[in-house]
Amino acid sequence: MHYSNTTLSPIPGPVTAAMLRLDLLHPEVSGNKWFKLKYNLAAAAAALSPVHIVTFGGAYSNHIAATAVACKEAGYRCTGIIRGERPPVPGHTLQQAQAHGMMLEYVSRETYKTYTQGGFQREGAWVIPEGGHNSYGARGCEEILSILPTADFTHIMCAVGTGTTLAGLINSALPHQQIIGIPVLKGAQYLENEITKLLHPGARPPWQLLHNFHGGGYAKTSPALIDFINTFYKETGIPTDIIYTGKLVMAFHELSRQRYFQDTSKVLLIHTGGLQGNLSLPSGVLSL
Repeated sequence: MHYSNTTLSPIPGPVTAAMLRLDLLHPEVSGNKWFKLKYNLAAAAAALSPVHIVTFGGAYSNHIAATAVACKEAGYRCTGIIRGERPPVPGHTLQQAQAHGMMLEYVSRETYKTYTQGGFQREGAWVIPEGGHNSYGARGCEEILSILPTADFTHIMCAVGTGTTLAGLINSALPHQQIIGIPVLKGAQYLENEITKLLHPGARPPWQLLHNFHGGGYAKTSPALIDFINTFYKETGIPTDIIYTGKLVMAFHELSRQRYFQDTSKVLLIHTGGLQGNLSLPSGVLSL
């Protein structure tokens, strides 16, 4: 993977801030997805021949979309276990996953829960958990902060789904840096424990999750969020998505307004990609 397209984009406001544009890494395996897949795919290739990847996600899963493309590029067979009944007309994400060669298997929400809680095995397949949430995924995300110089930043912020990316950031950040996660799920206090499981032993930089910026829950939108994403794009030229990075930047602006950060702070926001999630909205809602 070449990082030539990645950049640090400044963010206007009272606090010195910039965004690490992981969305520019790859047109389809965008943002943190490539990092979470990197060592999972390498381990699968070392263990299996031929390689068969099985993973999990919902109808609009960025992880499903990215895995399909990554496996196609690597020449690996892949299967996506999809939560819920097969829709009469699959959405953009699932159509694209199929177009890239992923086989889709639809299961009930009850079965899906059993599978993702450890009740799934398939002989001859390498199973990647939902969202790439395992030690391989966290290991890949440890490389994010090495793409460009980031040592001068005092705070690092990231949206949180499974917690894998945040764990990688905590494992690789410098002692003086504070790591702040913005969960996009409602009632996700369990994430502290899930993240802790992926952390290296010993000293680590301070980190915390701020649970009040989920905007109603996973994939929940509001007129305020849509307006914010559109305004932010007009002001900066940076596109964000409705599920992750839009809520992250909105949280940063609110925290800045509350004077959460000292005037001398330098804040780095991680753009985790996933812009394909915006395709679930009707045309014209976003001005990106």
